[in-house]
Amino acid sequence: MKAFRVPRDIVFGWGCLSYLKEIKGKKAFIVTDPVIAKLGFIEKVKGYLNEAGLEVEAFTECEPDPSRETVEKGAELMKEFNPDWIVGLGGGSSIDSAKAMWVFYEHPDITWDQVFSSVPPLRNKARFIAIATTSGTATEVTCAAVITNRNVEPHVKNVIASNEITPDIAISDPELASQMPPKVTAATGMDALTHAIESYTSIAASEVDKALAIKAIKLVFKSLPKAYADGRNKDAREDMHTASLMAGMAFTNSFLGIVHSLAHQLGSQYGIPHGAANSLMLPYVIQFNSIAVSELYAEIADALNLEYENERDSVKKLVDAVFQLQKDVGLPQTIKDAGIDEKVFFDNLDAVAQNALNDICTYCNPRVPSVEDMKKLYTAAYYGKDVL
Repeated sequence: MKAFRVPRDIVFGWGCLSYLKEIKGKKAFIVTDPVIAKLGFIEKVKGYLNEAGLEVEAFTECEPDPSRETVEKGAELMKEFNPDWIVGLGGGSSIDSAKAMWVFYEHPDITWDQVFSSVPPLRNKARFIAIATTSGTATEVTCAAVITNRNVEPHVKNVIASNEITPDIAISDPELASQMPPKVTAATGMDALTHAIESYTSIAASEVDKALAIKAIKLVFKSLPKAYADGRNKDAREDMHTASLMAGMAFTNSFLGIVHSLAHQLGSQYGIPHGAANSLMLPYVIQFNSIAVSELYAEIADALNLEYENERDSVKKLVDAVFQLQKDVGLPQTIKDAGIDEKVFFDNLDAVAQNALNDICTYCNPRVPSVEDMKKLYTAAYYGKDVL
């Protein structure tokens, strides 16, 4: 049996944030970050919710790669306010934080080990609205949340994966993303591309997932350079927000692969933004996985109208296309170019590679890796060398 699960209500398109005026409830607790607060998005969201008759409070302290401590702090404030709606507003860090806070709000005695193993039933106290302000993470439609454990060395990103934390309502308004600076546009766009490619090649992918993923891939290659070059390009912005949404709907059902496993550790240990970390690892993992799924990469190459001689050549042309897209949007192409010190990187390599192998995303990768494979992938990505 196969299943396809996404939020009950997915509202998308320019100006759709006004859907908040239709929410019925008493109290809403917004979870976001300082940047979103400065952009004035909170006031806009509050205004619509107030118009719907809800009392609103906001937590604005989410940091990139949110920590367990941030989640615990927000959950305590949530318990004091007692909302019946939780609103995650922002990119992946804010919405993921809000998802984790939701679990602790409804189950105050739960431990982190329990959260990562099995989330108990939610919606006894509150329901969840996710509002995406970036075109990449797509956590507004997924069953996942990534939280960083900074109490261990090297730091580790852990994934909460449960249908319980899939939002009830997802709002995907490209007007919010239109204020992203070019650097964020580039990184989040490559995150969306990685979601789509990993979803398409996942061992758990269904034809429904793949249909969404292949369209998302085409939209990213078409519109990411345009959105990066001119953030005022309304069509390109909408394409990228739609691509992110579709890729998220795909991967929350098909799951991901080792691009994410490897990227999670680059983020937790070295602070490389998640989308940029995915971008760094994507071409090398395509090479690595091509032994198992070259025919799927050929299908992606076909969708992008890339010319190639055979399946092996299709992989090369797809990798070249990814590298060219990175150049077009100004992203580094090696870990070294991302500013990570060589000695520090290789001193941590064994532990970081083991953490990557243990990451939950590893389990649906189309080629089964070893810890030595993970080290080889990191090394290739550090210097910009071929994997095969």
